[in-house]
Amino acid sequence: RRRGGGKGRQPGSPGLWVSPLFSSQGRRNWLAMAAVEAAFPPANLTPVNQSGCDVHNHQVSAKVTFSLFYTALLVLGACGNILALCITFQRRKKKLNSTDLYLVNLALSDALFTLALPGRIAYYVLEFNWPFGDWFCRATAFVFYMNTYVGIYFMTCVSVDRYIAVVRSRHPGRLRRMSRARAVCVLIWFLVFLQTAPLLLRPMTRRMGDRLTCMEYFNFEEVPKLPYLLLAACVLGFFLPVGIILVCYVRINLKLCQTAKENPLTVKNGHHRRAFTVILVVLLAVLLCFSPYHLNIVQFMVRKILYQPSCREQQAFKMSLQVTVAFMNLNCCIDPIIYFFAFRGYKRRLLRIFRNSGSMATSSTRHGPSFSLRPALLSLTAPLPPLLLPS
Repeated sequence: RRRGGGKGRQPGSPGLWVSPLFSSQGRRNWLAMAAVEAAFPPANLTPVNQSGCDVHNHQVSAKVTFSLFYTALLVLGACGNILALCITFQRRKKKLNSTDLYLVNLALSDALFTLALPGRIAYYVLEFNWPFGDWFCRATAFVFYMNTYVGIYFMTCVSVDRYIAVVRSRHPGRLRRMSRARAVCVLIWFLVFLQTAPLLLRPMTRRMGDRLTCMEYFNFEEVPKLPYLLLAACVLGFFLPVGIILVCYVRINLKLCQTAKENPLTVKNGHHRRAFTVILVVLLAVLLCFSPYHLNIVQFMVRKILYQPSCREQQAFKMSLQVTVAFMNLNCCIDPIIYFFAFRGYKRRLLRIFRNSGSMATSSTRHGPSFSLRPALLSLTAPLPPLLLPS
């Protein structure tokens, strides 16, 4: 009666459906079916995360907004940072000092970052659909986050360098040697490379319906201890550098107040005032560009640790993440403003180029298309005036 099938195997009996699942052959078939379904999801799958929540419900508005934003960012960021590099390297009569070196690395990082923007523009134009494959997505993520933390660290170096020049002005040369500045630059690039290299070692894309998403937070939810890892990254990559910049800002301000009390004539000292202005601009740039993103990450990770956020909270986080990442990437356009305040030579050279370009345009309208490029070339090859920052 066991071979012929007992009561548990009669048609309509629950045993008919339960017993194959618990048999060895049934388990193999069930696991095989699960593997096939995981590898080839149904065609009508909607773009949802693991909890079944549609986090891409704002894709239509994001298509227009972020496509235009990153296009403008590409043009302004590339032009501003390439121009800064050209002007800096045209200085023939004066060697680079430590501040120059940090700013050159900052401009180089921003210029390299603009190479990753065309892919992001295409991603938003196609409504969160990545057309370039997983490896290019990994490279884009690597460049994105490497630029972020290289920028924060070099801004911190500029602030510390200004602090040494003003507060530790008795013996600044030993601490600001070019050999040490070069070693600091190499160390920063190496450490940030180690921090962001894991992005190259894991898939950055995820299939969601008929779309292939790239660099989305919800693609990484299966990473163990993800909230704790991101909180630690925020502390080391943002809050610690911002604390250092704030300390430098406060100490320079106190030094200026103390010096003004001891000798009122030193209030007009341009060196100290410009150092204070540079750190103030750096602090404002860091707070404006990077604090919204990191505060957003911190608040959501704390929620993830305490409880499972609702679908509405996840959708709000997804949208706010797009906005705060856009603010974070805005730093590649704001960094040239730091160069403008840091160097009188940069400011004069920039104004001279625009002035010569305007005169060339006027000459071309008066005398036809045949005009000389000599004035603009002379403006680029002429030596820069000395820096106003103390070196």
